[in-house]
Amino acid sequence: MRILLVGGGVTGGHLAEQFCADGHDLVVVDSNPSALAALESRLDLMTVRGNGADPDTLERADVERADLLVAVTESDETNLLACIFGKARGVGRTVARVAATSYAASRHVDFASLGVDLLVNQYEEHARDIFNAVRFPGSIEADGLLDDRVLVLGMPVHMDSPLCGRRLRDFADSPWIRALRFFAVVRAGDISAPSGDTLFSVGDGVYFAGQPDGVADFMRWAWPDARPFQRVVVAGGGELGLQLARLLERTRLHVTLVERDPDRADFCAENLNRALVVKGDGIDRLTLAGLGDPASIAYVAATGDDEDNIVGCLVADALGVPFTAAQLSKRELIEAVEKRNLVDRVADGNLALVNAILHFVRGKNVRAAVRLSRLPGEFTGFRLSPSHPWVGVPIRELALPPGIVLVTLLRQNAVLTPVGDLALAAGDDVVAYTTLEARPRLDPFIRA
Repeated sequence: MRILLVGGGVTGGHLAEQFCADGHDLVVVDSNPSALAALESRLDLMTVRGNGADPDTLERADVERADLLVAVTESDETNLLACIFGKARGVGRTVARVAATSYAASRHVDFASLGVDLLVNQYEEHARDIFNAVRFPGSIEADGLLDDRVLVLGMPVHMDSPLCGRRLRDFADSPWIRALRFFAVVRAGDISAPSGDTLFSVGDGVYFAGQPDGVADFMRWAWPDARPFQRVVVAGGGELGLQLARLLERTRLHVTLVERDPDRADFCAENLNRALVVKGDGIDRLTLAGLGDPASIAYVAATGDDEDNIVGCLVADALGVPFTAAQLSKRELIEAVEKRNLVDRVADGNLALVNAILHFVRGKNVRAAVRLSRLPGEFTGFRLSPSHPWVGVPIRELALPPGIVLVTLLRQNAVLTPVGDLALAAGDDVVAYTTLEARPRLDPFIRA
């Protein structure tokens, strides 16, 4: 596939790496020569310097030859215009990244008719990732599948866990065993697909999927000493902080949003229902110390500054806050923070945006394509045609290539766990997890 990528910054760089790794023919347009030079030095692609919203620039990039145009600059207007011009020149599919929620929420503008096939709001996608992390603070990572009807979650095995020292088959009669799908175990960096003989040990990373309530029940059983918190403090009232606070308001948690700009704080207060909005510095020790018992708080640093977010988490940790999460975008900072365990959870907004776009690149039959930050591999969702070789075959009889595990499926709006005698049917939306090496082995089944 020939892809025209408008925007070669941090997010564009992440996408460019993914597109090149998948073997696509890639052209990147950006007005910054340094950004283009950096991409050319490490990736096999073509670059064109110029404004992505300028038709002449797009012509120099051979826009008419592109199968897909993805626009991810910092300017919403540039991204939208690039897609509109691209569609007018015959591009098959277009994707625009937007920061303003008014674009995605508008009921008065049909962007598809203008030439924009997919609008991706970076803050909505990012807020959803952080929301899942806060809901399951003891997890390694968590993400949603099938419009968040299913949660994928990685959990460390603790010494006090009833899983420790036992095999998966020992829990065959447990009520949650048929409600969850265990698909990966990470031990000392090695990934394996669990079976009934899998023996769980302290330090294992166990990955499973299920409906949110079932995942929550299992987490409470598997980690009995985990202590939930009562309040979430969101530092930063920008678009990300506001979106996250809105999601958290749907839970029973108390929500406090801290914003230093008085006018922005007033705006947030007007657009939230029950969250407490505090005018102050979300990384200031005195401000945080006045927000209640630190032991009952989860702290999320969601300002637009990576360094401030790290400092805020360190201050919160020094006060005794048991869970901290930082929104980070710079790759070098993400690697340094994770290596030194400076915060409990790093929220990578670039990964959230890549996941939102990736399924659009995989093909028309692909309903979802998600990558986690710590588990190598990919979740790919696709629909089974009536002639698909899996139709009518029980799960236990599927001869899947190594490295591929069916994680969940959706049948007529019902989420089903793909285990045992359950036979697949035409029209099922199935989600498979594949290791990076096994990902190409899934392609024939997607196209079948």
